[in-house]
Amino acid sequence: MDNCHISGASSLDDTVDGAVDDKGDPAKRSFSGAWKSAYFIIGMAVVERFAFKGIETNLINYLTGWLGESTVAAAANVNTWSGTSTLLPLLGASIADSYLGQYRTIVIASVTYILGLGLLTLSAVLTSGSSSNCKNRNKTTSCSPSELQVFFFFFSLYVVAIAQGGLKPCLQAFGAEQFDQRDQEECKAKSSFFNWWYFGLAGGAAVSYLIMSYIEENVSWILGFGILCLFMVLGLLLFLFGARTYRYSIKKDERSPFVRIGRVFVAAAKNWKTTPPVEATEEVAQENLPPHQGSNQFKLWSLFYGRFLNKALLLPGGSGEKGKACSLSDVEEAKAVLRLFPIWATCLAYGIVLAQPPTLFTKQGTTLDRSIGSGFHIPAASLQFFRALTVLIFIPIYDRIFVPIARSLTRKPSGITMLQRIGTGIFLIAITMVIAALVELKRLKTAEEYELVDMPKTTLPMKVWWLIPQFIFLGISDSFTSVGIQEFFCDQMPNELRSVGVSLQLSIVGLGSLLSTSLISVIGKITSGDGRDSWFSDNLNRAHLDYFYWLLAGLTAIGLAVYLFFAKSYIYNSTT
Repeated sequence: MDNCHISGASSLDDTVDGAVDDKGDPAKRSFSGAWKSAYFIIGMAVVERFAFKGIETNLINYLTGWLGESTVAAAANVNTWSGTSTLLPLLGASIADSYLGQYRTIVIASVTYILGLGLLTLSAVLTSGSSSNCKNRNKTTSCSPSELQVFFFFFSLYVVAIAQGGLKPCLQAFGAEQFDQRDQEECKAKSSFFNWWYFGLAGGAAVSYLIMSYIEENVSWILGFGILCLFMVLGLLLFLFGARTYRYSIKKDERSPFVRIGRVFVAAAKNWKTTPPVEATEEVAQENLPPHQGSNQFKLWSLFYGRFLNKALLLPGGSGEKGKACSLSDVEEAKAVLRLFPIWATCLAYGIVLAQPPTLFTKQGTTLDRSIGSGFHIPAASLQFFRALTVLIFIPIYDRIFVPIARSLTRKPSGITMLQRIGTGIFLIAITMVIAALVELKRLKTAEEYELVDMPKTTLPMKVWWLIPQFIFLGISDSFTSVGIQEFFCDQMPNELRSVGVSLQLSIVGLGSLLSTSLISVIGKITSGDGRDSWFSDNLNRAHLDYFYWLLAGLTAIGLAVYLFFAKSYIYNSTT
């Protein structure tokens, strides 16, 4: 469905309705917003991805190496931190949309991000100093960091997570708001913005995978974290430099959107036993719906929530004639949020799969032959570069070739609908897990064939390039689903809740990481009974990651089937 909301001619008045410039004057289309602003915002996003991936990509090796954790414990810590980092945007978006605004939240979060990276660098210095002193004293006992050093490291790590909670949702929502949906050219450019946004993220991640993983593993963790901190400073300066070009949204309602929506749920709960009279129902039907909604047309899911939320329109006691507990606008706004739940929930299996590359995929790579020529070994974490490289290659093809062709056939500005794009990516990620399972089976057979099953520290005579296909398919899937989800949740939320829409997309990845941690923990305990080797044994040659990958492929296939059931009846908002 066409999600551009054009009224009248393709070119509107130069003044952008509902937006002001940095001086508080009405924003002019010719001097602000669109790509003039988007380049600065995307630039900041590239730097943030470079910094975040510089930590996440090699974190499991830092935990199993410098901190001496087991594979299972390290994978759980990585997934928990990553999950928390992508769930906190729900809180950050709430604060931004209700109180601070997106621009202020971005600046505050960026400063906090820099602080976190600075502390992380300091923690590496302290840990390195302790290890060096231990070696100088020629101690034969373990030189594991002290509990205080470990606490300080994780404290620094979670300061970064808190900072990302404010920065990530607001930055993307702020970028999307630079494009006016009511202008034909800017509407088309907005769909392209999400493609190039993700292209930029992939570019930042690719450089981080390729360079930072090598520096951290072969040069110095202190230097690695220090570089990330420096780049975040440069990113903040770049963002501030573009302040004069930005469009700043004007709040139309002084009340917090969360207060409005929360009041609807409270009022509906108080009236849950009340049956509205026919007259009240007809009165509601006669009122004008807010321009951003059409939620009563979503036939399947609306059966579950529509009647319940409509009860918030009634005064306590069931009277629908003399007044309403909540306005129709508030109720429809609550429905706009709740109607997205089925799409969000059915994408969680996708989020679980995304937790595997920086953890289990990376640990697989450490067991394989990573040599190039004589004497050079690529870091296992740098394999994720091929995922990012695939995105960098595929996004321009999608945006410049696929979309124009599809647009000519479907007459939609984005070529295909957002939900079609998401579904395609979910299908591809199921194929990714099938490929990963088959490659892991090949790895296990190689260990058996060369009698290396009980020699986990010995490199298997199998090239690490066998893992590349699963990273390539993952990159193609990202180009469909990750970009589609970002655009969908940003576009389908009410205007004042755009940051929350972005955070919902991020929460899929965050909750997916936490669910992955739970799955690994539960399956590990179940499969390690009676003296058997767990699916996630520290000796990967006796583990069965292939079984886990088959399980994820099955869960993703089930999730796709349920997703299609809801997606086929979804009615897009006519305006936002």
